[in-house]
Amino acid sequence: MRFSLAWTFANKFRQSKQQSGFISFVSASSTAGIGLGCFVLILLLSVMNGFEKELRETLLSYIPHAEFIAVNPDGVYLDDDIKAKVAADPRVLNLYSYTKASGLLQNGTKMKSVELQGVDDNYLQSKPAMKVPVGAFSENESGLFLGKGVVEKLGLEIGDKVQLLLPSATLDLSFAAPKVLWLTVLGEISLGGEADNFVGIMNKQTLSSALNVKLGGTHIEFQLADPFAGRQLIREYGNDFKQAVYMSDWTRTNGHLYQDIQLVRTVVYITLTLVICVASFNIVSSLVMSVKEKTSEIAMLKTMGAQDNFIRTIFVIKGMINGIYGASIGTFLGVLAALYLNQITDAIEALFGFTLLADGIYFINYLPSDLQVTDVVTTYFVAVTLCVIATIYPASKAANIQPASALQ
Repeated sequence: MRFSLAWTFANKFRQSKQQSGFISFVSASSTAGIGLGCFVLILLLSVMNGFEKELRETLLSYIPHAEFIAVNPDGVYLDDDIKAKVAADPRVLNLYSYTKASGLLQNGTKMKSVELQGVDDNYLQSKPAMKVPVGAFSENESGLFLGKGVVEKLGLEIGDKVQLLLPSATLDLSFAAPKVLWLTVLGEISLGGEADNFVGIMNKQTLSSALNVKLGGTHIEFQLADPFAGRQLIREYGNDFKQAVYMSDWTRTNGHLYQDIQLVRTVVYITLTLVICVASFNIVSSLVMSVKEKTSEIAMLKTMGAQDNFIRTIFVIKGMINGIYGASIGTFLGVLAALYLNQITDAIEALFGFTLLADGIYFINYLPSDLQVTDVVTTYFVAVTLCVIATIYPASKAANIQPASALQ
């Protein structure tokens, strides 16, 4: 009953026709600022969540989560010990052996460096994201799938013959003539981002033979249930592995993408929370001016028996209403924009004729969005809490007004 009465008085003070236009303007500015802060914060957090989700589902679907790299030029093989250990470890989904090498592709006078990966059908079956059909090299062991950027750079078409130059290693580190292979372009793949400009997929046995790899391959790849556990897990396995290998994980090669996402998320959250804080300062200003304007009304309420806590509650509610309105409107619009972000960006790109994320540069060519309830609730709670905190000082000033001096 007491709270509802305080709410009624707070609404009356807000809607009073005697309230000056300047106070109304400051009050509306605070509401708009809080709403804008909530809107942008929810939208940008959803975009950061979207990038992290795409990082997991797109980039981490084809790059190695963790791997051993052979020290011996003869290669590295999967022994029975590591197979048994992996079979009993739920953290590891699959284990592959493949061959990897850097080379130079030549088509006429055009040349392009590539990073070749020799794989088998078992590898392709477990990595559909590579977009190379299983059995592609069964009929043509000299076949080759190239990234979109490589195909465009060399001006190749499906069925063309291309020359591959592989460096020759010597024990005395002297120069030797490169090994030459003639390969047939079987298809074009698009993995997204920079990978399209240097990736090449070919038959494992063909590449291993060209490099004189006598064992299983040059790399052993671990596909993990949680890619973010790769750094710790590869060291656990590496310490017990009997062959000489280098240990690596995706955070060494592509970890900067994840770190950038986390950094931007933190900066966005801090910056926009400060924006909401600044908007909350306007609540302090509007309430202080409102207290001065309503001094006589407050004095009259006190002479009628209103306690200090009751007066304080009136002005806390008055300021909180502005915060609730702003946070509610901003949160609603932020959720709406996050849910329909793809349609909004498509319309903007069509209207102004430019692309937000250029294909071939980023690992995706669209602006992703992944709206999470925790972000929405946290943003709304933080905004309303800051608004309530902002009302404490003006409400205390109102409660300290002395009726005798105010009504003179």
